[in-house]
Amino acid sequence: MILCECGEFIDGCTFKDYIETRANPSTPTVGHEKCGLIFNFIDADIPKRYSSKTELKSLAFKFAEKIKIKTDLIGSFLLEVDRLKSCGTKSDMEIMIQAYKFLENLYQDLDSNEP
Repeated sequence: MILCECGEFIDGCTFKDYIETRANPSTPTVGHEKCGLIFNFIDADIPKRYSSKTELKSLAFKFAEKIKIKTDLIGSFLLEVDRLKSCGTKSDMEIMIQAYKFLENLYQDLDSNEP
């Protein structure tokens, strides 16, 4: 899943296109249907987005709904997102991935403590 510069997750809402890259004058790629951004995975990195805390929490909530995090764990996920945002200069997607890994570890710990 890719987080677009427009703030939406790209999940099936793409179009195919061809762009010129250093590898080939007609390199196949994808673009985001909603905003029209075309991704250059050859010459450029995946776009990074740095949102405010409020915007990031909104994105994190959408992400949690999209990947179907259990309702009782969403609060822990959002707290971890907030904590990671306060710590430094990671991109939105890096923060959400790290928070999700934290949540997976937390969920495994909860499962192992049940009788």
